[in-house]
Amino acid sequence: MKKQFNRMKQLANQTVGRQVNSIERRMEMVRVVSHNTHKRMVTCLQGHIGADAEKRHKKLPLTALSQAMVDGGNQLGEDSLIGKMMEVCGEAENRLASELMQHELQLEKDVLDPLNQLAEVDIPNILKQRKQLAKLVLDYDSARARWLQATKSIISGTNTQALTAKADLLKEEVDEAMNKVELCKDQLAADMYNFFSKEGDYARYYVMVSVVSRSVSCKCVLHSWTEKPAFGTALDEHLKRSSREIALPIEACVMMLLETGMKEEGLFRIAAGASKLKKLKAALDCSTSQLEEFYSDPHAVAGALKSYLRELPEPLMTFQLYDEWIQASSVSDPDKRLQALWVVCDQLPKNNKNNLRYLVKFLAKLAQESEVNKMTPSNIAIVLGPNLLWAKTEGSLAEMAAATSVHVVTIIEPIIQHADWFFPEEVDFNVSGMFAMPTPPSNHNNHLDYDCGTIERKRPGSMVGPENDASRKDSNDYIVIKTALTLEPQL
Repeated sequence: MKKQFNRMKQLANQTVGRQVNSIERRMEMVRVVSHNTHKRMVTCLQGHIGADAEKRHKKLPLTALSQAMVDGGNQLGEDSLIGKMMEVCGEAENRLASELMQHELQLEKDVLDPLNQLAEVDIPNILKQRKQLAKLVLDYDSARARWLQATKSIISGTNTQALTAKADLLKEEVDEAMNKVELCKDQLAADMYNFFSKEGDYARYYVMVSVVSRSVSCKCVLHSWTEKPAFGTALDEHLKRSSREIALPIEACVMMLLETGMKEEGLFRIAAGASKLKKLKAALDCSTSQLEEFYSDPHAVAGALKSYLRELPEPLMTFQLYDEWIQASSVSDPDKRLQALWVVCDQLPKNNKNNLRYLVKFLAKLAQESEVNKMTPSNIAIVLGPNLLWAKTEGSLAEMAAATSVHVVTIIEPIIQHADWFFPEEVDFNVSGMFAMPTPPSNHNNHLDYDCGTIERKRPGSMVGPENDASRKDSNDYIVIKTALTLEPQL
């Protein structure tokens, strides 16, 4: 599998130059179009851009026309019908000038300033980073060439001690140069992913341009645009917008962890590198399937999954049921506590329950490897629980964790331990079909006995034991994500 992964990375690197150039051309095109649109819109304004409201109002042609009509009416006097009409119409023109001034101020704020920021700052900064990456790659190549030359000199030279010391210093320089390349590459990729994930936001700049662009059809196009950030978006909104059953960050992270993370010690506990985590979150935000490079860093994948759960506006296990969860976890009798937890779980909204079932089934699978990865149901509940349930009115993160951690562990741990009792349905982890994995071997020995017509279910204590644990299926699930595109420079 490692050879397969390395081969995939080699193939991606062979085409990376062409792919990055394509992305750069796309961004440059957006920059030029935004710049030209901004320039044309400025020429359409009748007021002076950047001026305050009073000065802008005075300089409007309508204001001059209004003043001329009012002055003409005053000259003709009140006895003249023409004078009266000129005065009335002059006041009307002045009101129109005020409305035009307000419209242009709003246009400058909502459209012109953001377009200028996009065309003259945001995109140029990203393109500059690409040039910086190319420079860092050249620095790395230069350092590596000097190091290779030094290692060759050791073989043919006489003063091996001095040559070895020099080679060691050059090796440190190579490592430092490589680290700079990786950091710059991750930052560049994250910025590019963020840019494309916000294309819907950029499109909204044009809603205020004219009356036509405020039409229903324009808004429908915006609402139908599916490539919007998933992190920080309400679960129901994300699922409806993307026509999914399971949230993309949850499914993508679970599928990657099934491939390379199940035996990783301290999964969800050990923190990932900040740049790699930021890059992965940005990639998931723009719904990309180009995730191959993250297979080798399961801690970044686990960190992205935790971040998604924590950044939900409402926890997966909901604010509404928070008190019920806490009350259920406080029941002293273990079997009655499980029954109480099941009752609360059954009250979850459909989307929340589906995604919780999907996640818990995966966590139960992860816990089966606890002898290797050290992540028992208790450990998983400790590190992941606070990201699944928290109080609506909370203070600082530390206060929230201290107040709810004990309760959350007593809620999440038994749900993971008895996942097949809480959620007897089989789960297809590749629910969206975006990923490919072989069908695991069937196992019909783990039937669950409960009465579907009543809430009172048979306690899971009667279903778990050494003989049942031994019958759990142990399958290797392999996935291959469609298409490959990495933003890694050719080194």
